[in-house]
Amino acid sequence: MQTRYFRDVLLDWNARENTRQMPWKGVKDPYKIWLSEIILQQTRVEQGLAYYERFVGAFPTISDLAAAPDDRIFKLWEGLGYYSRCKNLIHTARLVSEEKMGQFPDTYNDILELKGVGSYTAAAIASFAYGLPHAVVDGNVLRVLSRFFGIATPIDTTEGKTELTGLADRCLDRGDPATYNQALMDFGAVVCKPASPVCGSCPLQSRCAAFRQDKVALLPVKSKRMVRKDRFFLYVVAEYQDGIYVRQRTAKDIWQHLFEFIGHELPAETDWEDYTALLEGAWFRELLGKGSYTILGASPVYRQLLTHRQVKARFIHLKLTRPLVGEAFKCVQKGELSSLAFPRLLNDYLRAPVHAPQLF
Repeated sequence: MQTRYFRDVLLDWNARENTRQMPWKGVKDPYKIWLSEIILQQTRVEQGLAYYERFVGAFPTISDLAAAPDDRIFKLWEGLGYYSRCKNLIHTARLVSEEKMGQFPDTYNDILELKGVGSYTAAAIASFAYGLPHAVVDGNVLRVLSRFFGIATPIDTTEGKTELTGLADRCLDRGDPATYNQALMDFGAVVCKPASPVCGSCPLQSRCAAFRQDKVALLPVKSKRMVRKDRFFLYVVAEYQDGIYVRQRTAKDIWQHLFEFIGHELPAETDWEDYTALLEGAWFRELLGKGSYTILGASPVYRQLLTHRQVKARFIHLKLTRPLVGEAFKCVQKGELSSLAFPRLLNDYLRAPVHAPQLF
């Protein structure tokens, strides 16, 4: 039977050839497994490794994480993006710590009820921590199964997900689901890779439908093309005495809970070269008032590529002659900026050597 062959060859490869090392492999602590999976959602393993180690070092238990201030957690998360994951991380840590007495749920359905946990993450925790027979289905798994079994149903459709999830369950080693699930994900990461798969030395090659039919580059199939939208921001780095005005983003939008300077979103047709014209909007005059500042400099355009959009921004550095009125922004001492969690785009500006003398 093809599923039996697939499983046996995969496990043999894992025992003989798999040398992929990660700090959470073989760990049975559900907290650490959950932490690693949340960090790795929409994040490459190479990037997530350092974050995982920092989080485990700072918060050895889920109760330690639950007790930490939000700002400290967001600062550790800084640079990972998709900050809703961090918000869910905090919520779940406190729920488990306070309502479940620090005991992580130990059934698939109970794990699935946790905020920010989907079927993939629930299956990973259930199988790795508790040895429960649930197949993990991530991008690596979808790719390997699509290629080996020659499945052309688009993986981003309900039909495709249902078909491949059922297949993954049939292939699962119920006697040792943790080892099998990890082996399959590792195989997709180091052998059956998205680009340049190692077909020449693949132990599954002889029965791989994609290889036999010369369709390796065509599988898996996706039906939808991502449409990227650009967004444009003008940031005013307003300096007063020894401080810089900042605020925390609270709206359900990009960079929620992170800090930013005085900002204003602009239309797509903005002329980025004429930065003085950018400062002539009514919003700017209303905020700062006439003659209350001196322009110290302007940055080039900074860019940050997100999954569905590209964000562009320019920074205008001002010296204020009087403090801002109102509670929307707070003046933070320059030496304290490094303790706040900023979006990567703003950090790129802060860390640029050409701007360092202006801010620090």
